[in-house]
Amino acid sequence: MLSGPTRRRVQVSGMKTTLLLAALTALFMALGYTLGGSGGAVIALLVAAGMNLFTFWNADKIVLRMHDAREVDAQSAPDFYNLVRDLAQRAQLPMPRVYIIDQDAPNAFATGRNPENAAVAATSGLLSMLSRDEVAGVMAHELGHVQNRDTLIMTMVATIAGAISMLANFGLFFRGGDREGGHGNMIASLMAVIVAPFAAMIVQMAISRTREYGADRAGAAISGNPHALAAALAKIAGAAERIPNPVAQRNPAAAQLYIVPTHVSELFSTHPATEKRIAALQDLAAQMGAPTIGAAPRASALSPAAPPPRRRSALDPHGR
Repeated sequence: MLSGPTRRRVQVSGMKTTLLLAALTALFMALGYTLGGSGGAVIALLVAAGMNLFTFWNADKIVLRMHDAREVDAQSAPDFYNLVRDLAQRAQLPMPRVYIIDQDAPNAFATGRNPENAAVAATSGLLSMLSRDEVAGVMAHELGHVQNRDTLIMTMVATIAGAISMLANFGLFFRGGDREGGHGNMIASLMAVIVAPFAAMIVQMAISRTREYGADRAGAAISGNPHALAAALAKIAGAAERIPNPVAQRNPAAAQLYIVPTHVSELFSTHPATEKRIAALQDLAAQMGAPTIGAAPRASALSPAAPPPRRRSALDPHGR
């Protein structure tokens, strides 16, 4: 039996998911119509309907496979797995599946259509760079997404928005320039290639920024240490400017899954500026009366030219 606040979160999440999928489906159909007329719109509708159904059940598997994530347990990565287990118990959530991504770029994300089918993943770079408290803050943030029922929206947006961009790129090469009025069709197709990915990005931005603040607040409450999460955000943001993320480079839509998106300007980012998130966490820490020992630097101290020093984490990604 769901509690009142949990039931309301589920209802709000369901409404957001419905509106988001309707908007992305409309974009998909509009792009199909621009590229192929009424027949293209019908085909796009059928493809979008099939994609929505498929991604609802399989988007988490797609995202994890995209990152070559490997599942770990209490035997293969005891420190990391047990940390996530303890945080899930504090959040009163079912134990999610736990994954490690063998990648130098430090980042993490959560996925899954509901808390009963959730998964959390962190890169080996994140586990090596951050202290244990900072890793706990990051994973508490990801469990905050699970608790707030954000993961379905995040995962489906990553797959469907990526498909819209792929269709737009496809239209660049197969536009109807040889039909009657072909010049107009060519211009319309070029406009679709430019406008459709941008419009999909606007839909993402409409819900993503407030969602990240909510997950930061939930993560601070779960871990009990907002300063550790703020310090982790500062380190990840600095490293994200220097260390390439091959998955995000191949599929930019995947970047909105991460706790800190990589190589995306603030104007087009699905996340608030990291500096603003750190400031909000420091304000939250003051409200909670959290000790300031180990606090993150203020927002102005973030600089890719002067990254925080790397130090070995207590959480070995290889379980040694």
